[in-house]
Amino acid sequence: MWDSVVFLLPVLVLLSSALLLKLVWNSASGVLWRLGLGLWARLRTRLGLPQPHSDRPQLICKPSALARFLLRHCGALAWPTLTPWPWGDPHVQTLHSLAWPAGGAAGRVDFAREHLELRDGGIVALDWAVAAAPGGSSSSSRSRAPPAPACPPILIVIPNSWGRRTLHLQMLCRLALAQGFYPVVFNRRGQGGCPLVTPALQPFGEPSDLMEAVSYIRCRHPSSSLLAVSEGSGSGLLLSYLGECGSSSYLTAAACLSPIFLGQQWFETPLPAPYRLGLLLYQKLQISRYGTALSAVMDVQRLLRCSSLREFEEIQFCSGGTGEKGKPPSPDWEAYWERNEPLRDVDEVAVPVLCLCSWDDPVRGDPHTSLPLDLFQTSPYFLLALTGRGGHCGLRGGREGSACWSHSAVLEYFRVVGEFLQGEERGRDAGQLPRHRTSTLWTRRRRGTLLRRDRHSPAASAQLPEELFQWQRSYTR
Repeated sequence: MWDSVVFLLPVLVLLSSALLLKLVWNSASGVLWRLGLGLWARLRTRLGLPQPHSDRPQLICKPSALARFLLRHCGALAWPTLTPWPWGDPHVQTLHSLAWPAGGAAGRVDFAREHLELRDGGIVALDWAVAAAPGGSSSSSRSRAPPAPACPPILIVIPNSWGRRTLHLQMLCRLALAQGFYPVVFNRRGQGGCPLVTPALQPFGEPSDLMEAVSYIRCRHPSSSLLAVSEGSGSGLLLSYLGECGSSSYLTAAACLSPIFLGQQWFETPLPAPYRLGLLLYQKLQISRYGTALSAVMDVQRLLRCSSLREFEEIQFCSGGTGEKGKPPSPDWEAYWERNEPLRDVDEVAVPVLCLCSWDDPVRGDPHTSLPLDLFQTSPYFLLALTGRGGHCGLRGGREGSACWSHSAVLEYFRVVGEFLQGEERGRDAGQLPRHRTSTLWTRRRRGTLLRRDRHSPAASAQLPEELFQWQRSYTR
């Protein structure tokens, strides 16, 4: 008995000491953590960095029936937490989403590619997400996409403006496919492995190629509702499309993940060096593949030596030269953005658009100048879900812990908007809604937009069925 006590006494002393040390360490670490947060907040203030906001998403929008319906039925907009530090650091989330290899199990998706020839002879690629690739195999080289199952909603995914299919985008396609959507990735000319067959690239906010692609998808799947989501700088193309097409966009709803709203300002504001150099390097590698063909319309050697995103964009589209023989001179920088600014026709947007942004986005820039809050407070079609943390195209966290909150939020938003519109249609059929309140808003189009649409598609007005544009949108009341 005494031997047992002698044996257990040191063990009890060690356990007591370990417990005491643990309590002291927990108390000290808590004090150090709070002290570190205070010092970090002071440092952010001293350096002029944006201050952190609440993790709970803040919905900024004009009060409307749709906004109230979303707040009641879209649970993702009320999720309280995102991934904590250090994985919640904006730079960690941004680099993981944009630069991490997309071939891992989390983002593995099987795509089937279609090439679509455009009116001017150019080619864009449509990658249809069909299944998770078993065993890491990939079938992106398939030439034909299989038929879709019984009319699922089609989700048109628009990558960033430099065309990289990121891990963030692949994870979105994987989750959408699992939830019953039919995702298709739109690849611009010369991007995402799409061949460049004409010496012409797509400007930042020129939606003519996307118009033809959406028209093709609509003709191929006339019974499916069309949705669209864009990633990062690819939102410039989606917003331009929505503004230029107005009520003729064929889309039921749209969403933008970490969008770039002000294109000219974004190119004129220097990015942090790691992001600027990484984006330039990736785009130069893409351009170098077609250097010989593009040398006829731009100074490729100067393009490969440039050191800023503005200079890179300006050399491609604003050289001031004559371009190809028989074509008008290239516009200057200001004229280029008059044609390509994402929000140039924002008054014509006629479908609900949810934008998910984080306050600490290191790529978009200063939130005080890069977020057009007045747009969301005055337009019934634009809604902003703003979080305090999340980086650029990050926004990880939520109920699944390590999942991407923005993906779950966007897909739930699409489902809730569909339910809302179905309820509005039933109410209209039952004679409960006044028709005169929204018909003018839904069908209004400015003369400038009509002229642009006629220029891109001379027979468009004769081919589009009139009944597509008669939906009653009571969420604007």
